[in-house]
Amino acid sequence: MKKALKLILVCLMVAALAMTAVGCGGDQKKDAQAPAKKKDQPAPAAKKKVVLASDTAYAPFEFQDPASGKYAGFDIDLVNAIAEVAKLDIEIRSMNFDGIIPALETASVDGAISAMTITDKRKQQVNFSYPYYLSGQSIAIRTDNSSIKTWDDLKGKKLGVQISTTGADEARTITGAKVTDYNTINEAFLALKNGAVDAVVNDFPVSAYFIKQNKANDVKIVADLRTSEHYGVAFPKKNTELLDTFNKALKTLKENGKYAEIYKKWFGSDPPAYLPGEPDKK
Repeated sequence: MKKALKLILVCLMVAALAMTAVGCGGDQKKDAQAPAKKKDQPAPAAKKKVVLASDTAYAPFEFQDPASGKYAGFDIDLVNAIAEVAKLDIEIRSMNFDGIIPALETASVDGAISAMTITDKRKQQVNFSYPYYLSGQSIAIRTDNSSIKTWDDLKGKKLGVQISTTGADEARTITGAKVTDYNTINEAFLALKNGAVDAVVNDFPVSAYFIKQNKANDVKIVADLRTSEHYGVAFPKKNTELLDTFNKALKTLKENGKYAEIYKKWFGSDPPAYLPGEPDKK
């Protein structure tokens, strides 16, 4: 009887061990089939936020598209391309042109792109990127005006300009000229059309674009360009890191052909070979 009892106990123990082994094997199989846990992926680095000031009433460089309400223009396309290359999140802050350099000096903005000519005076206040556009001052008059054909003909005339621009500076070098400053170039052209001024002195591409868009066809450009000026992106004196970032991006855009693509889109021709880069030494 005892032997039979022992035999039963042994059988029960063997059966229990077998079931335990099967259970363990099942867990191992389940573990083997279970997908490996993914390691935590690092979150993509947030793009650096950069606020750029711009006078957004200066087509074709920067203006508000009436159809979309968004900012458009050569400068806007260029800065968007820079943002893509440099991995930046750029915000355009619209302001009058005469307020841009003060905003840079107080560092209330990180930089400015606004068809701004690089001048020795401005370089004392702000830093500039490599030049990205070559411009010059022009004369715009009404088409019914036959008395103004050259720069010398502006002597003693009433001239409209945009405040704090190189056009305003150039107009004030003309003997006897009566110069009126306007907050925007559009206001200066309106004064011209209304007869309040005899001529507008302004950057050639902007005046040419205004005439192209002017359905009344009552404004024209006369005489040769008065100056040769380079535009640059402006930065506060202390923000040399962002200046370097923009310069590197401008070089990249020139090398990969994107800069030329944007230039041709807005001006219908290829850019000078040295842009964007150091000023032409010729």
